[in-house]
Order: sequence, then C-alpha cells, then structure tokens
Amino acid sequence: MKMGVLGSGMVGQAISARLAELDHDVMIGTRNAAKLKEWQSINRKVKIGSFAETAAHGGMVFNATLGTASLDVLKMAGEPNLNSKIVVDISNPLDFSKGFPPSLTVSDTDSLAEQIQRAHPSAKVVKTLNTIIARIMVYPREVADGDHHIFISANDAGAKAQVAELLKSFGWLHIIDLGDLSTARGTEMYLSIWLRLWGALGTGNFNIKIVK
Repeated sequence: MKMGVLGSGMVGQAISARLAELDHDVMIGTRNAAKLKEWQSINRKVKIGSFAETAAHGGMVFNATLGTASLDVLKMAGEPNLNSKIVVDISNPLDFSKGFPPSLTVSDTDSLAEQIQRAHPSAKVVKTLNTIIARIMVYPREVADGDHHIFISANDAGAKAQVAELLKSFGWLHIIDLGDLSTARGTEMYLSIWLRLWGALGTGNFNIKIVK
C-alpha cells in the first residue's frame, strides 16, 4: 500500500522505515530533505518529498509531526491530498515553551486529534501510537514480548479497523478500541503521567498493560 508519513523526526523516521520493511510504498514528508540524506542511505526504499507530495502519495497518511506544528503541516499538505483518506494521528499537543515538564496546548474538552478532524472534515482521523516511544510503536515485542496495550480512537469504524490491522502487522497483540475520536482526549492527557514515568524509570522503553 502507498503510505505517506508527514514529519521527519524520530517518530516519522521510525514509522517510515518500518512500513518500508513491511513492503509498503513509503514517502516521508519534510521541510528539509537534506537532513534525511544519511538516514535515507540506510532506508533507500523510502522516498522523500514535500508535505503536499507526501500526502498525495499516501493512500494512508501518518501525522508524525510535533503537536504544535500539526495543524500547519496538514494545511500545507493540502485538503485535496487528504480528501477521504485515513489520517493516522500520532502527535501529542505538548508545549515546551516554558521548559520541562511541558504543558498541553489542549485538554479536557477537546483534543488535537479532534482539531485535526474539524480542520479536515473529509479525512478519516484515527488516533493511536501516541502513548509510547517511536521504537516501541513499530517493534512492540521489544517490551514484555508484546504483552502490553495500545489504544485506538476514531469516528469511522472502517478506518479504525484498517489501522488496527496495520498495527497487528507491526506486532501489536493487544489493541483497545476506546471509541470515537473524543476519547483521544484521554490518551493525549496520559502524556502528563507518561513523562513522569520516563523520569522515574530512567528510560522510555516501557508501556502499560491493562488488567481487570
């Protein structure tokens, strides 16, 4: 499948490389192609393009940009290039302007995922993967041999099911469907405790398991 990944930081690079490893046709979108020169020498199967080119390329589009830049990047990607497509939102609305720990730019009564959906009503926004580090997003078996949970939220049931199948191809064993896109408020706000856990554990190589 043709995949477009918006954002060329650690998350975008990890998602792009894993999708290519799984034989998808991948393009990564960036403002600065030069910074990916060394990375692309290892990941030769991944094409590099502008945000608009990448969104046009992908039958499914990943938003792996900084939360504070997501709406602007998706605007640059172009509404026609996102029309009717699944947009997998991995971003978090973290504001580091006052240092660490960051605050959230939106919380409680709204979420970044919902803002993206309102800005692009024809797209099918699916929120997932925003509660772990990039490496565990794409290789979940590296923590507890995969015995932990990831969450998924979306208004469109078909889009959600399609993304869930992709997550399984990454190696995810346990996917919890939280419901419609408003439930992304919870997973985005989880970052406040996640960051403290990272500090307490001294590593981001962890996740949570739901037991009942």
